[in-house]
Amino acid sequence: MRLGVDVGKVRVGIARSDPAGMLATPVATLARAGELDSGFRALVDEHQPVEVVVGLPLSMSGGETASTADAREVAARLARVAGVPVRLVDERLSTVGAQRSLQAAGRNSKQSRSVIDQAAAVIILQHALDFERTADRPPGVVVGSVPDDAEEGHPHG
Repeated sequence: MRLGVDVGKVRVGIARSDPAGMLATPVATLARAGELDSGFRALVDEHQPVEVVVGLPLSMSGGETASTADAREVAARLARVAGVPVRLVDERLSTVGAQRSLQAAGRNSKQSRSVIDQAAAVIILQHALDFERTADRPPGVVVGSVPDDAEEGHPHG
């Protein structure tokens, strides 16, 4: 089982996979201020993941942004809390995709802010699970590791 994380400025969306690593489902939304460490620790204790997948927001051209640095910092923080490997994966358009899916289901963004965060986490985790199944290797890079030449600069490898 894996946890997926969408890092936002105010909230962090969390998703989980089934034990076989086939399907991602929403779990929770945690506030960045105050409850992130304790809330995430509780989720790790409850779900016992083998790995955490954190979305890495890159610009459309693949470059880094202020949000990229923020996600890296949160991923490092979660790695200390989780005690399991934390992997950064490209998340371009995950929040946009989540918003569009919810709008198609008739929910507006004001009603659905915490749901959008969870839906984005589901998209990030599902994409990582699908990539691993088709490529026969995990996507992205583990926090604290240096990517090899094949992965450098490419969070999906």
